[in-house]
Amino acid sequence: KTEGHVEGEKVENPDTGLYYDEYLRQVIDVLETDKHFREKLQTADIEEIKSGKLSRELDLVSHHVRTRLDELKRQEVARLRMLIKAKMDSVQDTGIDHQALLKQFEHLNHQNPDTFEPKDLDMLIKAVSARYE
Repeated sequence: KTEGHVEGEKVENPDTGLYYDEYLRQVIDVLETDKHFREKLQTADIEEIKSGKLSRELDLVSHHVRTRLDELKRQEVARLRMLIKAKMDSVQDTGIDHQALLKQFEHLNHQNPDTFEPKDLDMLIKAVSARYE
């Protein structure tokens, strides 16, 4: 039964086309492991999600969930840094502003690369919403 559900999810969740699709999916999967957050997510309407109200619920998730989200964020920041380095290597211009490059990644707070905070969830939701609007 579980395998059928997992296979069903793969069919129901096609690639979003976002360059941070894998990060988005991992964050959602981790958040859904927290019973309280999952219930809030299931009862929230789209406006509550977009407005950032749901992001405030992040403070109530378990320590294990927060630790895993912190780890995911550090991995995503490392991935983005590799992309920036590859872009810099291809351009070979030493005058590149690293902060300006990081600002183009609006799905996470690049000024705090170590911990996943409510602001990160809010930014991720807003980036996805803006993309689909």
